[in-house]
Amino acid sequence: MKIFRKIEEQQNYSLVKKSKSIKVAVVPTMGFLHEGHLGLIDKAREYADEVMVSIFVNPTQFGGGEDYKEYPRDEEKDLELLKGKSVDAAFIPEPDEMYPEGFKTFCEVKELSEKYCGESRPGHFRGVVTVVLKLFNITQPNFAVFGEKDYQQYIIIKTMTGDLNLPIKIIAATIIREKDGLAVSSRNIYLNGEERKEASVLYESLIMAKGMVKNGEYRVGVLKKEMNELIKTKKHARIDYIEFVDPYTLERIGEVDKPVRILMAVKIGKARLIDNMEVRP
Repeated sequence: MKIFRKIEEQQNYSLVKKSKSIKVAVVPTMGFLHEGHLGLIDKAREYADEVMVSIFVNPTQFGGGEDYKEYPRDEEKDLELLKGKSVDAAFIPEPDEMYPEGFKTFCEVKELSEKYCGESRPGHFRGVVTVVLKLFNITQPNFAVFGEKDYQQYIIIKTMTGDLNLPIKIIAATIIREKDGLAVSSRNIYLNGEERKEASVLYESLIMAKGMVKNGEYRVGVLKKEMNELIKTKKHARIDYIEFVDPYTLERIGEVDKPVRILMAVKIGKARLIDNMEVRP
């Protein structure tokens, strides 16, 4: 596996691959890799001849008071996992390589970035979109794989790619879950024992709502009320939002009369956890 830390080196490598018509998939990550990331790599293998993974904790997507400095990092373990998956190349830049002194240019997807997680974390998606666009220009992929756990992010990146006519296919990989249903996430490490037990309530509430829809309850107001009441039985849980949205436009809907995506964010202790699920009438 080749490891690149400089943009020029990675870009030159990628351009050679493109000149040889070698199909490449990139998996952008912030490191501290887990089973969810490995699932993205497996998905990338289905589409490409070679797989590249970027590891970069992007400072521009963290707001004031968020966990940029505390965000878990373990490059040595990450590289072992990537080698175990036979990843072809890893791009691991430093912040000043990606954002040199005088950096002034940002990219933003309007409207989609301003709701849900964007409302709770102002400027977050501007940082995400900017760094992903930079990574696309650096790695020159044919495919890019993103996890459905960050569903709003997936839709935003897909929109940006289409709006800017980038020749890249954005692929969604299904959510990888723990045995109790909790979505695998680097931030799960913030949970203590009691909080970890309570965190499964996100999945439980989604399954409950899905079951209610299956049994004929299509009113979003009723579904959200039941989800709220279940989550509030956990003493460490604080609901950020629960929304029922169109899976393509992310517009809120009032009735489950077509396939709908439930988006949610809940704070358990100091960990802010997100999850989502599709439900169908």
